[in-house]
Amino acid sequence: MSDDNRSPSDRILASRRAFMKKAGLGGAALGASTLAAPAIVRAQAPIKWRLQTYSGAPLGAHVIKPQIDAFNAAANGEMEIELYYADQLVPTGELFRAMQNGTIDAVQSDDATMASPVDISVFGGYFPFATRFSLDVASMFMYYGLDEIWAEAYGEVDNVTWLSTGAWDPLHIFTVNEPIRSLADMRGKRVFGVPTAGRFLSRYGLIPVTVPWDDVEVAMQTGELDGVAWCGFTEAYEVGWADVCNYALTNSVTGAWFGSYFANTESWAKVPPHLQQLFKSTIDQSHYYRNVWYWGGEAKLRVEGEKMELTSIPTEEWNQVVKDAESFWDEIAESSPRNAKVVEIFKEYAANQEKAGYPYR
Repeated sequence: MSDDNRSPSDRILASRRAFMKKAGLGGAALGASTLAAPAIVRAQAPIKWRLQTYSGAPLGAHVIKPQIDAFNAAANGEMEIELYYADQLVPTGELFRAMQNGTIDAVQSDDATMASPVDISVFGGYFPFATRFSLDVASMFMYYGLDEIWAEAYGEVDNVTWLSTGAWDPLHIFTVNEPIRSLADMRGKRVFGVPTAGRFLSRYGLIPVTVPWDDVEVAMQTGELDGVAWCGFTEAYEVGWADVCNYALTNSVTGAWFGSYFANTESWAKVPPHLQQLFKSTIDQSHYYRNVWYWGGEAKLRVEGEKMELTSIPTEEWNQVVKDAESFWDEIAESSPRNAKVVEIFKEYAANQEKAGYPYR
């Protein structure tokens, strides 16, 4: 297909794939040319890991595969990570336990979706209005102490090590046949989504439904689902959901998703320090790529994407949703002293951003 005949969304997706290659995240072949050290004959067998992500293969091509390809190339035969997508080895809801018992060595997911047995799991994924922009996530982990809280929480769990948290896309609601133009329009709509946001949005009548990730598109086509409350515009277009959904709600429940990397502690301890550092460095590289991929893609697809009609809930009604989030925050803060610390950080961070003004808020 020539450039002249491509749809606007196809041109946007193609340009962002080109960015991925220029950024050094284009796959094993590129990673080998830029990262691999000279070949060395080794007597010992390479370390083998199995890592499963929360995402299906189309999305995983961006949020995890480039990082794993780069790591495997740079590890130069000392270590190899086998990548598995959503539900390929174990159901997503069993990821934590499978990692803890060593069935898999590492996981990429949010805390809530993989059912982490820690109090702070409620903040993983989409916590209503905790963020406005993707950089908010990294800032709160770097400057406000969320990194210490996450390390503390998982330090209390046997055989699981938290490694890093980064930002994904904002949360929008996409529907198949019926648009959402008011809070009343949410009532009764069955959507695939992440746990915490679903819990909050259910107060407006939205019905969270859990199905395997690869079954979401078919479930929308058959009417089992009325839509998704799982992602932003970038993912909706990339994985094909925009081809099924006719409407996109521009009101965002939160500005970025909290996604993390975890490892089985025993498996992590067997990795030598230089490969541990390599793995962490490629995670950081992946965080960087996603920040740009989502930030640029969300805006372009909202403006130039042609597959979904944009709708919005009136400001007066949406202000009530924002206000309702305050009581939700307080409810979560009461669930544990550590959760109260996280909520306090969210409040402090938001207040500082407001005081800082443009371009922060």
